[in-house]
Parts: sequence; structure tokens; C-alpha cells
Amino acid sequence: MSGRTVASAIFVLVLGSFFATLCDVFIKLAGPDVAVFQLTFLRAAFMFLILFPIVYIRHLYRPQSVVFVGLKLHFLRGNMWVLAGVLLTLSLSELSLATANSVFYTAPIFIMLFGAFFYKERLSFEVVVSAVLGFIGILVILRPTEISSGMISAVLFAIVLATNSLLIKKLPQNQGMLCGLCITQFFALPMAAGLAIWEGEAFQVDLLLYSALSSVCSILYAVSCLIGYRYIASSKVTSAEYSGLIFAFLIGWLIFGEVPDLGLFIGALFVILPLLYLGHQDVRRLRKEESLSNTRANLGAG
Repeated sequence: MSGRTVASAIFVLVLGSFFATLCDVFIKLAGPDVAVFQLTFLRAAFMFLILFPIVYIRHLYRPQSVVFVGLKLHFLRGNMWVLAGVLLTLSLSELSLATANSVFYTAPIFIMLFGAFFYKERLSFEVVVSAVLGFIGILVILRPTEISSGMISAVLFAIVLATNSLLIKKLPQNQGMLCGLCITQFFALPMAAGLAIWEGEAFQVDLLLYSALSSVCSILYAVSCLIGYRYIASSKVTSAEYSGLIFAFLIGWLIFGEVPDLGLFIGALFVILPLLYLGHQDVRRLRKEESLSNTRANLGAG
């Protein structure tokens, strides 16, 4: 699929959401007693080893300066990726797949709030209401009668994911997404390796398969985003990514025997529906701007 039409872009993003869910599945299959830092290091290593040959071939005849820009930012994002990877593994080892993913989908709310704080972006009434409803959704989903490490990890993962996503705005525009991802994973390796050594767990051979498969799925998700958002305005298609929650419900039930209760569905609706509404508002705004632009063009032509 080319991603040049809204329909094809939505299809690509839905497919990407499926791969993102599969990534979580392979991490969860590693088991509740997994060596967290070892798994995080292996995932970073596999992602770098897969991406490096692709990036090297693509940049073989391009200016080398493109590769070596924004290294400080990539270093920061690489180490934040390690933190996110650890939090992701901890949350999936304790929470059900659907519960964890429902909390993960609060990341866009944090992106909007952090964008207003750090980039002085306009914080509308609708955004504030969406944030409040999203946090109510978290409480309904988790029903924290007692705070667990899995709950804390899931919320912190959404926060770190949102922060890392905001840093994308500062990445060099002339540097491809796969190139940036490869450099980020390279900078993630030292910290991930150090944590794995400090963890002191015996090498777990079965983690090679889980980490390799989850890494492939992560890369496929990144590629789907690259294709899905390249030609079409993000506000028109971003809602397609919420299909990942459906995949989490279904796969969690089929593979792990997890049966979502009514509270989980209600909480997920509190999180997702306001975000879908905001996306719909953006689409309406874009259509009005396009209509106004066409009217002005027609008047100018007349």
C-alpha cells in the first residue's frame, strides 16, 4: 500500500497497530519472571542489527553529515527508550494485555499537555476535558484499591512515550525516520548493556526469540507510521491507530485467556472517545481551511 490515499494510509496504520500489539505479545510471552534488563538490551541490539544494514545501504551515496546531526538528541532519546523498554516489560509482566494497552493509549493526552507546557501550544477547553476524562479512564481501568508496580509502570511508560514523541519535533528534518531510529538504538546499547550486567541474571536463550520477534514488530510499526503519515494529514488517519486496543482485547483473550470486564471497556471508552473527538475536530478544521482556500483561489481567478 502506498499510503497516498486516506483509505490506504488507514489500512497501513491498522496493520502497524497490529504489529505494535504483537510486539507487546512477544514481550509478555517472555513470562512474569523475565530478566527485564537483559530483554531490554537484546531488543535494542536486535533493532540496531536489523536497521544498520538498511540505513547503511540507503545512505551509502548520500552526504555523511546527514547521519551525524542531532546526536545529542538521539543520545537522550536512546536512553529514554531504555527506560521505556524497562517500564513496558514490567507493566506487561503484571497487567493483562488489554489493561496495559488501555493505559498506554493515554500517551496522546500527555503529549497534548506536555506540548502546551514545553512548546507553548494552545490548550483548548476540549483538550482539558479530554485529559480529565482520560485520567478518569485510567482510574476505571486500574481500579487501584492498592498501588502495584505494574500500574505505576504502565502510567510511567505512557509519560515517557509521550516525552520521547515530543522530542521527535526537534529531530533533523533531512534525516530519515529509520536512520534516526537506528542511531537512537545505537545510543541505547551502552545503558541497556550496563543494566543487564548489573542485573546479573544468567543468560536466557529463549529471550533471543522473543526479543528478535518483538524488535521486528517494532520496526514494522515504525515503517507503517512512516508510510501512513507521509502523504496524508495525521488528523485524518491517526484514529486508525486505536485499532491496536481491539487487537489487544482479542489477542489477550485468544492467547492469554484474559477476559476483559465491563470496567475495562468503560475505562477504554473514557480514554479513546475524547481523542477520537479531537481528531474529528481537526479534520473539520482542515476541511474548512481547504474550503476557504479554494474559495479565495476561485475569487482571485475570477
